[in-house]
Amino acid sequence: MGLEYKFMASGAQLELWHAEKVATQVSVAKAPNGIRYASWGETRISDADLERLVGAVPSTLSAALDHRAYYFVPLAIADTSDTMVAPGYTVDLGDRAICHRNAVFGSTEAVFLSTRLVEDRFGLAFEFFINVAHNFVETAGVPESFSALVWQHAEAQVRGETSQDAWETRRRALENKALEGRSAQKTIDERARNAFYESAFSDALAIYMLSLAVDFDYHDLRERDYPLLAAPALAERLRHVASLFPANQGYEFQVLYRRKG
Repeated sequence: MGLEYKFMASGAQLELWHAEKVATQVSVAKAPNGIRYASWGETRISDADLERLVGAVPSTLSAALDHRAYYFVPLAIADTSDTMVAPGYTVDLGDRAICHRNAVFGSTEAVFLSTRLVEDRFGLAFEFFINVAHNFVETAGVPESFSALVWQHAEAQVRGETSQDAWETRRRALENKALEGRSAQKTIDERARNAFYESAFSDALAIYMLSLAVDFDYHDLRERDYPLLAAPALAERLRHVASLFPANQGYEFQVLYRRKG
């Protein structure tokens, strides 16, 4: 199956495994919501925490993900031609790792998620849910009602967006708008607009699932490269997603407002 990869860690050899070999060594579980997943190596995630994380994916999404399997591994390595994973963590391997890598085994599309690259449950949960969301969009697309909602936000110039991709594609979709005299002639970049719909929906779906699994503050979503979507607009999008994909039993969706002072 190609080259062998071995590294030294704490005086012992640490061998990288081919993703396909890992897949043959572990049993893939099927959660009550229909999501298929497995854990391998020193992930430092308890079975209970992993079950809770995977269980947050609404069961109404599972039909579009039935050919997917999610593998939680210590590290997925970025700089190898084959998809390779490490059974544990070293600083050197951490420097070479990536948040996730994909592989295909027959009819199964596998996603290998690095659990040791993130510092907390929030980071791992978001990485898992954004992959689930993108995988869902690849198969099922974006609900028309959500596209209509986010386009209203774009045309109203609501501040910010939910990710760098959503911010850039929204900007490109509207940047060709031209004004001539008193009449406004809008030239919409349809390709960018569709990409905006996909990015914004994937983001909102991931944030919604994150809210089911982890308590977090609005500001935890903020990144440096773009302004975060205004809180009322984000809440509106999340409520809409919740209406389309209700939470599973044992999970609850809430938006709580904190008063100043």
